[in-house]
Amino acid sequence: MLSLELMPPLMFGGLVVFLLIGFPVAFSLAAVGLFFGFLSIELGFFTPAYLGNLPLRVFGILSNELLLAIPFFTLMGAILERCGLAEDLLEGTGQLFGKVPGGLAYAVILVGAVLGAITGTVAASVIAMGMISLPIMMRYGYDMRIATGVIAASGTITQVIPPSLVLIVLGDQLGRSVGDMYAGAIGPSILQVLLFMGFIALVSIFQPKRVPPLPDEALGPRGWPLIWRVVKGMVPCLVLIFLVLGTIFLGLATPTEAGAMGAVGAVLLAAMNRRLTWTLINQAMQNTMRLTAMVIFILVGSTVFSLVFQGVDGGLWIEHLLSHLPGGQAGFLIFVNIFIFFLAFFLDFFEIVFIVVPLLVPAAAKLDIDLVWFGVLLCVNMQTSFMHPPFGFALFYLRGIAPKTVLSRDIYMGAIPWVALQLILVAIVIFWPESVTYWLDKGTGVDPNTVRIEIPMSDIPENDAPVTFK
Repeated sequence: MLSLELMPPLMFGGLVVFLLIGFPVAFSLAAVGLFFGFLSIELGFFTPAYLGNLPLRVFGILSNELLLAIPFFTLMGAILERCGLAEDLLEGTGQLFGKVPGGLAYAVILVGAVLGAITGTVAASVIAMGMISLPIMMRYGYDMRIATGVIAASGTITQVIPPSLVLIVLGDQLGRSVGDMYAGAIGPSILQVLLFMGFIALVSIFQPKRVPPLPDEALGPRGWPLIWRVVKGMVPCLVLIFLVLGTIFLGLATPTEAGAMGAVGAVLLAAMNRRLTWTLINQAMQNTMRLTAMVIFILVGSTVFSLVFQGVDGGLWIEHLLSHLPGGQAGFLIFVNIFIFFLAFFLDFFEIVFIVVPLLVPAAAKLDIDLVWFGVLLCVNMQTSFMHPPFGFALFYLRGIAPKTVLSRDIYMGAIPWVALQLILVAIVIFWPESVTYWLDKGTGVDPNTVRIEIPMSDIPENDAPVTFK
């Protein structure tokens, strides 16, 4: 006879078996949840009325306005991927830094950060930068592993820098505002860009032949024409960044409203660059539809699983396991990040957020961990899922657009130093929480629980006395 204590580990093990078989994640979650739900009813662990909460949960997902930000930001990124903005930015910035050893790599990193702040999607950044900068790096003698590594890694900056889709769904799962998640991610985003540029600086000092400067004939005209080209590509980006992020940080718009403005801004930019066609709009809308449908199906499946998991006291089981780890907060954070890192070898970031994060939240709250800091930390960690096998999507995107002369071995080996840099950033965020919390609104600094309001008795009118309002 099964006991209640055995149900949570059996559910978790059953889910792992389904995933290893290769069954789609959304349907795996729903199937395991429903099977153990009916089994729990038969065994008397909860009543059939408990599963009556399921339609309400599904309706809550479908009516969640925050999740509307996902299709808006996806549509914005899909349009910008094809509107020519990346070309202007990369060519101008590449020529600006071209005389410096590693100049093209610096340009890729900076443009990757800018594209991340206006597209929110890794695919758009990696494909755009790979198609433009990789042939130039190959032509002028860049080491192949450095070239492929910097392109793939710079595309993953999109995962941390606002308006990252991961931060939106993390905020939803953690019960924190997307504005706070975006503000908390500012520090790690800056640190990541600095780490990447620092690595290229070290390579250019100790192994300059791997990142040679561009020859004069490749730089084109200098002076104001070049500066104008950079400005022409950068100003529209800054305007779009303000439309998306500035309005959120200033409290002028919700993430959903900012995403809608960003999508409209992307359409206008495509029109300004004379790239707005029905084909572009159709392809962008198809990509948006696929991603949004995938996210919603995973979210519905995860709510089926989590409802049953909580019904059999799975939350208490996870909390007991994780809150008694040695080392307190630090031990919990180190264990969770190692677990997430290896889980990212087999699951993508949406699946991790919807399956694992809800199970970690109670233990994190019990250990008095700031959930915004915790969410940004997990977001930084989940970047690595794009950079290591077998599901390193940034590497797949790059392999898809790279010439056949580029070996897959060089692409995978080139990713290793950048994964190490991402893990260094994870360690920095763990041991320096202020890198996240510094950017958050500190409030008034007054604890509401300590506030006492005292009304002098002499000011309270008698029952029969008239009350006047001034």
